[in-house]
Amino acid sequence: MRYHNLGNTEISVSEICLGTMTFGQQNTEAEGHAQLDMALDHGVNFIDTAELYSIPPRAETYGATEKIIGSWLKQKGQRDKIILASKVVGRSSNKWYRPGGEPARLTPQQIRYAIDQSLQRLQTDYLDLYQLHWPDREIGLFGEGGTTFKNLSLADEVPIAETVGALNELVKEGKIRHYGLSNETSWGVAKFLHEADKLKAPHIVSIQNAYNLLNRTFEIGLAEMCLREKVGLLAYSPLGQGYLTGKYLDGARPAGARTTLFDRGQRYEKPGVDKAIKAYKALAEQEGVNLVQMATAFAMSRPFVASTIIGATSLEQLDLLLKTKASLITDDLEAKINNIHQLNANPAP
Repeated sequence: MRYHNLGNTEISVSEICLGTMTFGQQNTEAEGHAQLDMALDHGVNFIDTAELYSIPPRAETYGATEKIIGSWLKQKGQRDKIILASKVVGRSSNKWYRPGGEPARLTPQQIRYAIDQSLQRLQTDYLDLYQLHWPDREIGLFGEGGTTFKNLSLADEVPIAETVGALNELVKEGKIRHYGLSNETSWGVAKFLHEADKLKAPHIVSIQNAYNLLNRTFEIGLAEMCLREKVGLLAYSPLGQGYLTGKYLDGARPAGARTTLFDRGQRYEKPGVDKAIKAYKALAEQEGVNLVQMATAFAMSRPFVASTIIGATSLEQLDLLLKTKASLITDDLEAKINNIHQLNANPAP
């Protein structure tokens, strides 16, 4: 296991981060604990969660994942060996995130409420990284519009300066060590850096965006921005919600698979996706490598990636992912991957 600095900090995080959003729906508490144990045994020191989890979001399971991690932390007593990250939800009309059904927003009051609730569920008094799960702004998210959108709405936005100020106060109080973004744009990163400078507050240290063989849009603008500003990418969905395993090709719906259970894979069901997956699958077979490991290693091998977030529902899946090495991506294999990308660029932004 290799380790990288988290952004401009001296925090060293494993190149693989354990994602936990299945804990509480697809995985029981015991299964979640077993995954956490296995990850630590392989050298993982970085765990990512969110107040929203488990996925898909439901009122009945809101906060379930944090509770499972919290019970594990209490049982293990190794909080000082873990880099723990969670997230506060962005703008949402779902009524279960905030007291009284208030729409979720990134206001100072709501951020403070959310962090206190997360700390309680996680049974810890601080987070190493606190992330804004998605912006307060009304923009295309989670594959809805890729990198473009038709209308720019400025209505009722919480000023980013207020959000930065709230996060700065949490840093001063010791409730969080650092903060980062998720599902953000280049403009958003620049604005957060600018407002932090104005307030003489700490900078963001990370951004958690989707990045995989089917969606390399991060490379356009955001990669340079983050490298120059020392903002590490925490790459999520390296397997494109499981589509890069090939198990959903030609409309297949294996029993127990996430898309089969929840029908939430529309981001990876766009025109051109199957064609691209088949090309990467053929390449993996030609090279004698595992497609799952090739896709994961690709994200791990990028210079702007601080850590790659993996997720699994079984220990067998997790073991395969944990044994992935970034060195799998040789110069020759990368050239062949890029050839496929030129012909099938970003079908699932």
